[in-house]
Amino acid sequence: MPSASPSAAPHIHTQGMKMPATTAPASTASPDKMDMNMPMPSQSPNGTPAENKMPGMDMSKNGAMDMGPLLVMSGSGGDIGIRVGSSATNVTSMGAMGSGTSWQPSSAPMYMSHKQSGSWLLMFHYNAVVGVNSQGGPRGVTKFESANWFMPMAYRKLGKGTVQLRGMFSFELFTFPRGGSPLLFQTGETYKGQPLIDRQHPHDLFMELSAQYTLPLGERGTWFTYFGYPGEPALGPVAFMHRASAAENPAATLGHHLQDSSHITFGVLTTGVTYRWLKLEGSIFNGREPDENRYNFDGHKWNSRSARLSLMPNSNWTMQVSYGFLRRPEASEPDTDIRRTTASVQYNKPLDRGNWASAFIWGRNHTSSPGEIHNLNGYTFESTVNFLDKNYLYTRLELVDKNELLRAVDRAQLGISDDHPSFRIGAYTFGGARDVLANKKLSVAVGSDLTFYSKPDLLDQLYGEHPVSWKLFLRMRPGKMEMNTMHGGH
Repeated sequence: MPSASPSAAPHIHTQGMKMPATTAPASTASPDKMDMNMPMPSQSPNGTPAENKMPGMDMSKNGAMDMGPLLVMSGSGGDIGIRVGSSATNVTSMGAMGSGTSWQPSSAPMYMSHKQSGSWLLMFHYNAVVGVNSQGGPRGVTKFESANWFMPMAYRKLGKGTVQLRGMFSFELFTFPRGGSPLLFQTGETYKGQPLIDRQHPHDLFMELSAQYTLPLGERGTWFTYFGYPGEPALGPVAFMHRASAAENPAATLGHHLQDSSHITFGVLTTGVTYRWLKLEGSIFNGREPDENRYNFDGHKWNSRSARLSLMPNSNWTMQVSYGFLRRPEASEPDTDIRRTTASVQYNKPLDRGNWASAFIWGRNHTSSPGEIHNLNGYTFESTVNFLDKNYLYTRLELVDKNELLRAVDRAQLGISDDHPSFRIGAYTFGGARDVLANKKLSVAVGSDLTFYSKPDLLDQLYGEHPVSWKLFLRMRPGKMEMNTMHGGH
């Protein structure tokens, strides 16, 4: 796997779930705040233990430090990693762990708690947003709702490699309004047998139950295999709720079903290799979207496949391109297959007393069914800046092709005979939040945003000329991981 920086001496690899890295310098940590009494691996192939060490800490000449049986910190960049097996040089960067096996910049912030329990490293991340969602125009409604997820994770050495176990759960089937969260121009999946329109579906109770095993290949490479039921195949960017660039935005993207909708797949097997800053991986999986029963386990044939190439030239940039064939993904269109192509670039920049994360994502669905072929594109730019510790500003700008916005009665009203007329929709969100409570255990913020739209004039009869939507919310998650909180039993 790639090092956080190909030219840097410490060699930290990256793969897995989003857990951004800290930027606190290792050289200033005091020994009473850190339990570092395990032998320290050198993160550079040529690194050797330093002769003069602080009590309870093992350091290499390049400043890398051991923080327990699995955790390693790079003294040069403050990047926290997980050792791959017993290797002294292969370390998986926690910061770069995106959803499934995807990468994001390893320099992004981490919000989670952790504990060393014997030979296991245990971690827990969650995010809960509670508030008022008001969608504008004739088709908009106002609802009180909560978007949420909870993620336990566990790591340990197993044989010559490292095993990762991960779960992800959501209670949105109870905390979303019936039929889903109001979201103008959103489409995808069904409710009571009918396609969802202007609604974002709730996520399943079981969003991920996965295991991943990683083996070192020499000093700079790894081989890994990942199984999830449910899980996420090697297709698309980091899912929207895990991207640092969307960390404060409580809404799903309108391009979700063109870019990253396969993040909950009931049956997926992925394998791949990494070398320094490059990752190549492929998946076989069940391509069907989750059904309306959000609390069960779906069973369908594993008849879909995908491949993804990811690059990480340094700790602030990641890029990916991927392609997937999804066999009959939508229950409401059982004869339609999708060939999905995606590409994305993510950037993260740690700031003094803050952070700046951005992403550009493109996704394209080539849909084919008997007698019908459609090509739909979705473009997303999003950015979040954290400044003066407690303040956040964010934006999301989207242009998305939609061909499922109109029911039969709507097409009749507008005089449209085509069953799937396509419209280019624009959505432009601007928002902010401020932490009202922030410590090493808990972060609570109050936030709000506004969304404006562009659309063809033909849709004015249904949506109004200038609909505007807004949200007011309270966000809760674990405190930001800093170096001085990385002590045993935190």
